[in-house]
Amino acid sequence: MATSSALYPVQLSIEYPDRPLNRMTTFFRIFTVIPIGIILAFLAASAGTYSAAAAGFVFVPTLLMLLFRQKYPRWWFDWNVALAAFSYRVSAYFLLLRDEYPSTDEEQAVHLEIAYPNAMDLNRWLPLVKWLLAIPHYFVLFVLGVAAFVCVVIAWFAILFTGRYPRGLFDFVVGVLRWSLRVRAYVLLLITDEYPPFELND
Repeated sequence: MATSSALYPVQLSIEYPDRPLNRMTTFFRIFTVIPIGIILAFLAASAGTYSAAAAGFVFVPTLLMLLFRQKYPRWWFDWNVALAAFSYRVSAYFLLLRDEYPSTDEEQAVHLEIAYPNAMDLNRWLPLVKWLLAIPHYFVLFVLGVAAFVCVVIAWFAILFTGRYPRGLFDFVVGVLRWSLRVRAYVLLLITDEYPPFELND
């Protein structure tokens, strides 16, 4: 059963840049993101070699630990959250939401709040089928992703001409990222059994 987005244990907020954005880095964003994108790709790939997880998250070991021991090691959780935060900083930069170059460790203007779960409160069998239960979200996120891409293209032109990211487009793109994070947290990070809400709001 879906819960209210305000109560969901996964929150994402990105500060709106209420100032002129850098037109030069915006124009060349597809190129300037490459170095940090390569770092993120190598980090996720190298992590994936021992985590057996999508995008470097410690997924299969966590699933097995929850299934057989009902434990979620804190350092696995911390790794998953840190990698998610880094990936969303890179995403925010690539999608023109911010123009500060993504930090590998500092929070900057991208804020993730993910509650550490009490593993004993989690259903030990549910992680086996969460990927299946989340199928409706995949379809919705695909459509929203296409719409977000269109918004980013429009925002690219808007920033080049005005220096500003239109607020309505900004909020929509952030909402799509927030939705995707909640689905990730449910299916891959396994931090909650609460079904992600079908909402863009925070």
